[in-house]
Amino acid sequence: MKAAALINLPAGEGRAFSAVGDVYRILATGEQTCGTYTLCEARVLPGGGPPPHIHHREDEAFFVLEGEITFQVAGQKVVATTGTFIQGPRGIPHAFKNESDAPARMLIHVSPPGFESFLADFATPVPSFDSPPTPVTPADIQKLLAVAPSYGIEILPPPH
Repeated sequence: MKAAALINLPAGEGRAFSAVGDVYRILATGEQTCGTYTLCEARVLPGGGPPPHIHHREDEAFFVLEGEITFQVAGQKVVATTGTFIQGPRGIPHAFKNESDAPARMLIHVSPPGFESFLADFATPVPSFDSPPTPVTPADIQKLLAVAPSYGIEILPPPH
């Protein structure tokens, strides 16, 4: 594997995807980090957030840049405000949702990498991180459910 090089991504640049109502921007890929991690920025609108799921291959960490995100990790609820850090180890059920009335932004660190490929395989590319998310359709949900297992991600049923 080649040595890592400087990663310099100017503000607002980078591949962006709309995924289940949220917008993600890839800041660093596994290729750029020599297989060490992936780093994304996520914009989560009110009511947004992925369904409960388990990553069987990677650890996932979150740092809230602005706003408020409610996390459910291993049955524990954490309301994370600006400046909060949360780590969800692999194999642990988790989800997050913006239960506030304002958009939120956070960094998502995934190790080992691969999350960027998962997004590319199921999410909808958008022109920029500032683009609105695309409306979620039943076909989007079916694509997520079909693609997730090949990345070691188990989508769980919503809580009752």
